[in-house]
Amino acid sequence: MTEIFKRDRNGLTEQEFMQRYDVSMYERPSVTVDMLIFTVFDKEQDNYRKLPEKSMQLLLIKRGEHPYLGEWALPGGFVSVHESIEEAAQRELKSETNIENLYMEQLFTWGDVGRDPRTRVISSSYMALVDRTSLDVRAGDDAEDARWFEVSYQVFQEKKTMLAEGYEFERLIKITLKHKAEVLTTTVKIATMITGRTRRISREIIGSQGIAFDHAKIIEYAVERLRNKIEYTHIAFHLMPQLFTLSELQQVYEVILGKELLAAAFRRKIAPMVIETNQYTKDAGHRPSKLYRFNPSWENT
Repeated sequence: MTEIFKRDRNGLTEQEFMQRYDVSMYERPSVTVDMLIFTVFDKEQDNYRKLPEKSMQLLLIKRGEHPYLGEWALPGGFVSVHESIEEAAQRELKSETNIENLYMEQLFTWGDVGRDPRTRVISSSYMALVDRTSLDVRAGDDAEDARWFEVSYQVFQEKKTMLAEGYEFERLIKITLKHKAEVLTTTVKIATMITGRTRRISREIIGSQGIAFDHAKIIEYAVERLRNKIEYTHIAFHLMPQLFTLSELQQVYEVILGKELLAAAFRRKIAPMVIETNQYTKDAGHRPSKLYRFNPSWENT
């Protein structure tokens, strides 16, 4: 007997059940997508003989409509009933920033009640690392502007509280997003509660200036996830040109991780991930450096 002729406890076939099904029995929340597009780019400097310092940057759009009119947000929008979440992410990214056909990894689903003042909204966030020199970013749709903001991530307070059956560990994270004279700031509290074998993590925005919705929490989570992934995947190579020096690659790792690395240890770690070429840099004012490329046969262990 095929599935369609099986009967449930009420004696109904699937076809009969679907004919009687009342979609109004449950309220239906709206679904949105939010995209985090990260890059690592050279900072402006006066000394051309010095290797340019790099900064991690995030693409934001300036909202041209209520709510949060004039504030900065992640590119995103509502999912229609006739498209997948992935299709909506690509469509919204194209309509708001002019970026298309970009591979993005699903990051997390955000569903706190009251996170959007318009209605009950659940959002699926996506993350990508890109070489921004290959992109033509332009604001569109309901976005007034689109800009790359330099990201600063700082843990400035930690506290551990012992509980009867475990402990709670709190961290305060300060995030600063800067584009020229425009500075956005936020503080996110992360509380990790360990009781027995149970681990619960919550995030709370305790101060925010210029960042719309709950996007400060999404940005904080994405930076933390990015720092974890760079340790065991080849995700950093999405930020590199086809040919690069090991010093340039190390700078990218240091910018994302937020700390300096020992050159010798770093080169041992990434040795299986790169292939040495016979080419050298030709930049004026710099000593020629050996160029490398990513080793596509490298596999995670």
